[in-house]
Amino acid sequence: MIIDNDLVSMQQARILAEDAFAAQKKLALFSQERLDAIVEAVAAAVEGHARELAVLSREETGYGNWRDKRIKNQFVCGYVRRHLRGMRCVGFVGGDRDAGTLDIGVPLGVIAALCPVTSPVSTTIYKTLLAIKSGNAIIFSPHPGAAECIGKTLDIMIAAAHEHGLPEDCVSRLHTVTASGTLELLRHPHVSLIMITGAPAMFEAARRTDKPVIYGGTGNGPAFVERSADIGRAARDIILSKTFDNGIAPSAEHSVVVEACVEAEFKAALAENGAYFMNAEEAAKLAGLLFLPEGRRRKGVVGQTARYLAERAGIAAPEGVTVLVADRRYVSDTDPYSRELLAPVFPCFVEADWRGACEKCIELLLHIRNAHSLVIHSGDEEVVRQFALKKPVGRLLVNTPAAFGGIGATTGLFPAMTLGGGAAGYGITADNVSPLNLIYIRKVGYGLRNLDGSARDIPGAQSGPSQRIRALQQILAQAVTIIDKSGDR
Repeated sequence: MIIDNDLVSMQQARILAEDAFAAQKKLALFSQERLDAIVEAVAAAVEGHARELAVLSREETGYGNWRDKRIKNQFVCGYVRRHLRGMRCVGFVGGDRDAGTLDIGVPLGVIAALCPVTSPVSTTIYKTLLAIKSGNAIIFSPHPGAAECIGKTLDIMIAAAHEHGLPEDCVSRLHTVTASGTLELLRHPHVSLIMITGAPAMFEAARRTDKPVIYGGTGNGPAFVERSADIGRAARDIILSKTFDNGIAPSAEHSVVVEACVEAEFKAALAENGAYFMNAEEAAKLAGLLFLPEGRRRKGVVGQTARYLAERAGIAAPEGVTVLVADRRYVSDTDPYSRELLAPVFPCFVEADWRGACEKCIELLLHIRNAHSLVIHSGDEEVVRQFALKKPVGRLLVNTPAAFGGIGATTGLFPAMTLGGGAAGYGITADNVSPLNLIYIRKVGYGLRNLDGSARDIPGAQSGPSQRIRALQQILAQAVTIIDKSGDR
């Protein structure tokens, strides 16, 4: 029998969307406490498989290294889970009793989610926890290159979730994945929000659905090393960040800009930490390895070690090489080093002063357009302030390894595996995506005064404004208690 996988995938998408829509209506009745208990159970269950899933991810995709992937899995199951505790996303989430207002968190409904082949397991765990925490149903369209590890991750979480009371079909996935099926899912009227991480080819299709889209890409996020920085620490941070999971972390440095007066010191510090500066011939060889003549990325080079890439390109790099560096002066459409490099490789630009570096960073950020992070190493707060004011970027990181600072591991940003893009039009948010990005706030406002400005009568109030305010506060306090306990939204 000949089976049309496109038709099968499209039919699966319709069924999953309809089932998720019905299941989410049941989930919408859950209190925050009940949702939190499921989140805890799901995270604990999948955490026990962090190593196994990391190894499977590396074996299936060929990207990165399993040890760093295990760290990412543990980061989500542990650090992110602890950060979620105490957050209120559904039901009563806040308000101002003096102003007579209440804020009610309401889930958006059904979320369609696409995960990247570079970090498939940790991103799948992360999105699932956020969806449950915020009372939403979620349907995954796995990346074809990571379908096995994503599927196994979801099987573990779904089993734990059902055991602890999550309605069936609140978390699901396409089993037959085709482009047609994914498009059918994104377009389905029951889908309220689309979350795309690391699948740029699907972004335009998602945008054409006229649904809200949360997009987390990578891009050409630069690092700037300014003269007042701790140069040795900046070099160590950049090497540590760029070698983590072999250079595929979403917020990792993709290019470096250094102020001319500290160029020699900075390059020496990089070399001390294993960086190898290629000559022009070697840089051309590596570029030919990374990209095909027509410009497409060559298979088998993403997320590999610097040693592996050097050997493949015929570059005589030292034994302990950690990153490969190409000196560059200009950003150009024809230069492969101006593109996104998902490997422990980066171009290095030298500028006369911080103002020139500022312009170079803007040029790098706008070149790919979806870059979301920039890191500056500086001890000058005025320079940092100027960078914060002028950069077209979602997050500015200061004196930290970008791969870890961007996801909130070494900064106070919300810990996240989906980082909203900073370019206008690329998604609805530039946040480190949290459960609060997956709800809307229903506002409740109590009448306080008449149109003539006089205080409105409030049941139970005596004469005088102070008594009226106290009576209003009592009413609001009762409303808060009722909403908080019932989870009614």
